Amino acid sequence: MPLRRIAALLLALPLAACAHRTALPSADAEHWAKAQQLVLVTSADWNATGGELRRFEREGDGWKQVGDAMPVTLGRNGSGWGLGLNPQRGDGPVKREGDGKAPAGVFAIGTAFGYADRAKTGLRYQAMTANDWCIDVPASNYYNKIIDRSTVKAPYLDRSSEPMRRDLHADGDQRYREGFVIEHNADGAARQGGSCIFAHLWKAPGETTAGCTAMAPDSMDALLAWLDARRKPVFVLLPNAQYAALKHDWKLPEIAGSESSP
Repeated sequence: MPLRRIAALLLALPLAACAHRTALPSADAEHWAKAQQLVLVTSADWNATGGELRRFEREGDGWKQVGDAMPVTLGRNGSGWGLGLNPQRGDGPVKREGDGKAPAGVFAIGTAFGYADRAKTGLRYQAMTANDWCIDVPASNYYNKIIDRSTVKAPYLDRSSEPMRRDLHADGDQRYREGFVIEHNADGAARQGGSCIFAHLWKAPGETTAGCTAMAPDSMDALLAWLDARRKPVFVLLPNAQYAALKHDWKLPEIAGSESSP
């Protein structure tokens, strides 16, 4: 081999190693690059039914935590990959309709909702009525949408089990008194992909959900008051191992002192 070619190859080796060490983050992160607020939920593993919620604001090219971590409860069967802003993944359980898992991944944050006429929040707010239901029937054309059943007439609507005024339809239940939509499986595009995923109040500390993220009223009040639709907030839910593996490529925050930090 000519000496000139050998020298060129030797020179390329440290350059290649350097390029490997400073690899650019994955293109996946471009889907939420404009987000200025991030709600992060981490859990011990796929089977965990509880976790911690943290809030972050964009600071330069990184993130700064706002306030302290808050305890949350998750699906009765843990979590599984959902359908959100990141490409669909299969390296773990996958969320399906009725499986009792909270969807994992990165999701847009949608409308805030509740029983009151108005709420202190920077999100668009919808006051719920006795006729508002989230349709969890995959056969319906309104699957994974909140509709007014007094005005919308279509097959299967009466089979839904998700009234948005649970206080009126479920013995005074206060879990949907305050909350917001987590945009999993937007517009019900994937039939059987999972529906009606919210952040809402918990019924009691430690009590699991059907697939939502639940928290104490004080935590929800602080979260709603902080969230601002103009800042394009996103919701991230990941078990610790997946968070540690993806945080660089997905440009997610460091969590000081957590298992997901290096």
